Amino acid sequence: MSTLPAPPRPQRKKIWVDYLVQFRWIIIVFVVLPLSCVIYFLSYLEERKTEKKPYKQRQKEHEENVHKVVKRLQQRNPFKDGLVCTARKPYIVVGMRHVDYKRARHFEVDLSPFNNVLDVDRERMVVKVEPLVTMGQLSRITVPLNLALPVVSELNDLTVGGLINGYGIEGSSHIYGLFSDTLVSLEVVLADGKVVRATKDNEYSDLFYAIPWSQGTLGLLVSAEIKLIPVKEYMKLTYKPVRGSLRELAKAYADSFAPKGGDPKKMPDFVESLIFTPTEGVFMTGAYASEEEAKRKGNVINRVGWWFKPWFYQHAETALKRGEFVEYIPTREYYHRHTRSLFWEMKLILPFGDQWWFRWLMGWMMPPKISLMKITQGEAIRKYYHDMHVIQDMLLPMHKVADALEFLHCEMEVYPIWLCPHRLFKLPVKTMVYPEPGFELDPKQGDTSFAQMFADIGVYYAPGPVLRGEEFDGAEAVHRLEEWLIQNHGFQPQYSVSELSEDNFWRMFDRELYDHCRRKYKAIGTFMDVYYKSKKGKKTEKEVLEAEAAIAETEYAVAEKEN
Repeated sequence: MSTLPAPPRPQRKKIWVDYLVQFRWIIIVFVVLPLSCVIYFLSYLEERKTEKKPYKQRQKEHEENVHKVVKRLQQRNPFKDGLVCTARKPYIVVGMRHVDYKRARHFEVDLSPFNNVLDVDRERMVVKVEPLVTMGQLSRITVPLNLALPVVSELNDLTVGGLINGYGIEGSSHIYGLFSDTLVSLEVVLADGKVVRATKDNEYSDLFYAIPWSQGTLGLLVSAEIKLIPVKEYMKLTYKPVRGSLRELAKAYADSFAPKGGDPKKMPDFVESLIFTPTEGVFMTGAYASEEEAKRKGNVINRVGWWFKPWFYQHAETALKRGEFVEYIPTREYYHRHTRSLFWEMKLILPFGDQWWFRWLMGWMMPPKISLMKITQGEAIRKYYHDMHVIQDMLLPMHKVADALEFLHCEMEVYPIWLCPHRLFKLPVKTMVYPEPGFELDPKQGDTSFAQMFADIGVYYAPGPVLRGEEFDGAEAVHRLEEWLIQNHGFQPQYSVSELSEDNFWRMFDRELYDHCRRKYKAIGTFMDVYYKSKKGKKTEKEVLEAEAAIAETEYAVAEKEN
C-alpha cells in the first residue's frame, strides 16, 4: 500500500488575517448563528403561509409577477441603462465566487417574489416551482407525499434557479444525471420581454438545452416543471470501509455501484463516497426502504437530522473502525445529511462545532446562513479564503478518477474528498458540457449506449500545506487544476473561484449552442456573457461595456455571415 509523496514547501509566516480567521468563530457564534435562526424561522412561516393558498391564487400571483418582470424589462433603455441583472444581493449567492459584476452599472429586475411551489401534479408526476424555491422547502412538501425530485441536492438553501442555470448533483445522479436532466419545461422571459415555455421537443428546444450552465445569461427563468419519482420513508444505507492506494480506492469506488459485468438496472438508488486520507475511504450505497422494513426488529434507525447528532461525515468515518454496517435513515434527513456541517466546512469555521456539548446546546441553530457569513467576513478574509482555501468541484469521466485523485494529492492535499457519480447523457444537441466523443464505441465501466458515466470530485477544505503552516499559492493551484481538467475532458462548475482566461473557458466548455441562442433570443447587449459573469475579479462598468461590445461585434458578424 503506497502513497504519493507531497512536494516539500517552505514555512509561511503568519499575518494578521490568520488571526481574524482563527477567531472568526466569535462572530459566528454570537452574531451569525442567532440571526440565521431568526431568518430560518421567518422563512419557514412565509413558506407555510404560501402553501395554504389555493392553486388558482398561487398561479394568478405568479402570472402577475411575470407581468411585472416583462414591464420592468420594457422600461430599460439600452443606450442609458446597464446590462440586466437580478436584484438579488451578491452575498446571497451560495458559493465562493463573489458576484463582482454587480459593482458595475446594471439594470435590476426583482425576482424575489418567485419563491413558491406552484403545483404538485401527482398524475403527471411533475412539480411546478419558481426559481427561488429551495431544496429544503421542496423536500418538506414532497417527501410526506412519498414523492421527491430525482436529484435532490444536499444543502437546504440551494435554489431551483441556481441548480438549473448552473448545475446540481446528488447521490442519485448515477441514474438520473444532473439536475438539469430532470427538467420537463422552463418558463423564460426573453430579452425583448417575450414569455416562452421551452421543452425538449418544442420550437424553443434549443433554449431548453442551452440554459443549464448559462448562469442566467440567456433570459430570466420564472418557473420550471421538474419530474417527480416515487420514494419510500427511509433510506437503507450501507457503509463500507476500504483501504489501499488512491488508485485502489478509485477502483473500489467504481465497483461500489457499477461492477464490471453487473446489471445496470440493479444499481443502488444512492451512491456516495468519502476519501478521508490517501489510503482510506468509506463507500456508501443506499436503497429506498419502507417504514415497515426499517422498524423490523434488529434494524437500526439513525435520525441524522436531529441537532445533537454527530455530523454526518464524521459518523460515516466511524466505519473505518467499526467495519461495514447498515442503518436506516429517514429519507428527507438523508437528502440533507450534509446541511448542518456544510459538508465539512464548519470544522474550519467553527472548530468545536462537532463537540457533543456544542451540538446539544447550540446545534439546533446550525447551520449559519452562508449569506450572513459572507457579509461578516470582510474583504481581507474573503481574499484569504481565495488564496488559502479550496472549494472546487471537478466533473470528469469516471475512468479518469484515479488520475484525478493522484493529481489532487500532489497539488493540494485536501481531505476529505467527496465522490459522486453522474451520467452525462448523449443529447440531440451538443451543450456546454458533453460526453467524450465516441464514448459509446469504447464503453468504460458504468457507461451505456446513451450516457457516459462521469464523476463529481468535490474538494472543500484547507489544503494540507496551509494546515501545516506552509506556503501555498491557491490561484496557481486552481489554474493547474483547470488546465488538467481541460486536458482530460473535465468541467469546472462556475459557482467556484475560477482562474480561467476567456480562451481557456471556451476550451473547457462548448460554445456553439450557447452563442446560437445568444443571437437568436437577442441576449447580446441585454444579458452579460457567461464567461464574463463567471470570471474572477472586480468588474468595472467600463470593463463590462467594453467586453459586451466586443462580444456583440463578433457575434453580430457571425449572424450576418450565417444569413
